[in-house]
Amino acid sequence: MQDFRETEKIVIRRFSDFVWLYERLMECYKGAVIPSLPGKNAVEKFRFTAEFIEVRRKALDVFLKRVTAHPELRKSEDVKNFLQADEEIWAMEKTRSTESSVFKKKPSDFMQMLKDVQSRVSDAVMRKEKVVEETDPEYERMKHYVVELEEHLAEAQRHAMRLVKRQRESGKNLADFSKALKLLSQCESGALKQTLSDVADRAEELAAKQQKQGLDLLLTFEEPLKEYVGIVQNIKVAMADRAHAYREHQELLEAYSLKKLSLEKQRLLRPDKAGDMEADLQLSKEQCDEAQTRYQRIVDLMNQDMLRFQEGKTHDLGLVLQNFARAQAELAMCTADTWGTLLPVLGSSSMTREEDAYT
Repeated sequence: MQDFRETEKIVIRRFSDFVWLYERLMECYKGAVIPSLPGKNAVEKFRFTAEFIEVRRKALDVFLKRVTAHPELRKSEDVKNFLQADEEIWAMEKTRSTESSVFKKKPSDFMQMLKDVQSRVSDAVMRKEKVVEETDPEYERMKHYVVELEEHLAEAQRHAMRLVKRQRESGKNLADFSKALKLLSQCESGALKQTLSDVADRAEELAAKQQKQGLDLLLTFEEPLKEYVGIVQNIKVAMADRAHAYREHQELLEAYSLKKLSLEKQRLLRPDKAGDMEADLQLSKEQCDEAQTRYQRIVDLMNQDMLRFQEGKTHDLGLVLQNFARAQAELAMCTADTWGTLLPVLGSSSMTREEDAYT
C-alpha cells in the first residue's frame, strides 16, 4: 500500500487498541459498513487458553484485512498510525485523538456501547419512534432485508456453534472410549486383548482427528458466521446514522423555510428590521446545506458499501459452506477407512474360535 512508509513493520498492539480503532472508524465514517470486532468474553478473557488466543488472533487479523481493503477506511490517519507508529508515538497519537473526540468511551464500556447502539438502531429501523423518515421504496426494501438477514444469520450461527460443539464432544467421548478399552484389554489375553487394543488405537486416532477438526470448524465455519452477524449489526448502525442525518437535514430545512417566510413578512411590515433576519436566514441556509452534504455523503458511502457487502457475502459464505462440506466429507472418509481396517481382524476365525471355546 503506497500510503505506508515501509513494506513491513512490527508493532505491539493490545486488544484495547483495536477497540479504540474500531470506535474511531465508527465515529469518523458515518454510513460506512465498519468490519466487526470480536467482543470480550467474560469467561475466556481470564483463561487465555491457546485456543482462545488463536480464535481472537484470527478474528483481529480478519478485521484488519477488511479495514485495509476498504477504499475509504484505508485512508484513515488512525489506521495508518495503528499499523506503523512505534509504541511511544502510537500512545501519544491515541491520547491526542481520544481527547479531541466526542467518542470517549473506555474499552471496558465496549460491550455496553454495542448494547446501547443496538437499542437505538432497533428503534430507528423498526420505527418504534415517531420520526420523519425517508420514503424511498428501494431503501425500505434494503432495511427489511437487513433486519431479516440478521435474524437468519444469527440463527445459522447458533446452529453452527452447536454443530462444532457436538463434534468436539464426540471427539472427547471417543477419546474416553479409547481409554476405557485400553484398561479393559489389560484384563484379557490372547486375541481378545489384541483386538481391544487395536480398537482403542483406532478410536484414539479418530478422536484426535475429530478434536482437531473441531477447532478448524470453529475458525472456518462458526467464527465467519459470527463475524457476518457483527457486520450486519454494523450495517444497522450505519442505517441509524443515515436516519439521524436525514432527520437533522429535514428539521433544518423546515426551520429555514419558516425563517424565510418570517423574513418576507418582516420586509412587508418592518423593512428596517429585516437586516438581522437576513443574516440569520443565511446562517440557517448554510447549516441546512452542510446537513444535506453530510446526509448525502452517508448515502453515497452506504450505497457503495452495500454493493461491496453483497459481493463479499456471496464469496465468503460460499467458502464457509464449502469448507464445512469438505471437512465433513474428509472426516467421514477417514472414519470409514479407519474402522474398515479393523473389520478383517474382528471377523477373523481365530477370534471366533476363542469365543466358541470360552462358551
